Amino acid sequence: MSFITHINPREAVAVNNDRLGALYAQLGDVSAEDVLCRAMEELALRMSHCERLFRADDFDALRKSARSLIAIAEQIGMDILARVAADVTYCIDRRDTVALAATLNRLMRTGEGSLTAVWDLQDITL
Repeated sequence: MSFITHINPREAVAVNNDRLGALYAQLGDVSAEDVLCRAMEELALRMSHCERLFRADDFDALRKSARSLIAIAEQIGMDILARVAADVTYCIDRRDTVALAATLNRLMRTGEGSLTAVWDLQDITL
């Protein structure tokens, strides 16, 4: 008899509230909300783009897209997402496609969780 184990990885996500608070203090509520919404939309688009680039074996473009994720994520306090995107670029640089596949999947899980966390925070005054 054989057993099948299903693994359902979960990623811890966190939003740097200090970074978000500084963004709101610097730009004001309306402008900060605008920046935050545009950044979240751009992150979602780039994460999807990263997945397509991986499937197309376009690792140069994938590296570029992951690097842009780092900058956007850092801007709005998604430090863990930025770190995982940096790990994706590291795997590309090492030409380790097995690690890249795993790390890219982690990027997707972390990204989805981070976007949800920021979305949930929008109803909270920073």
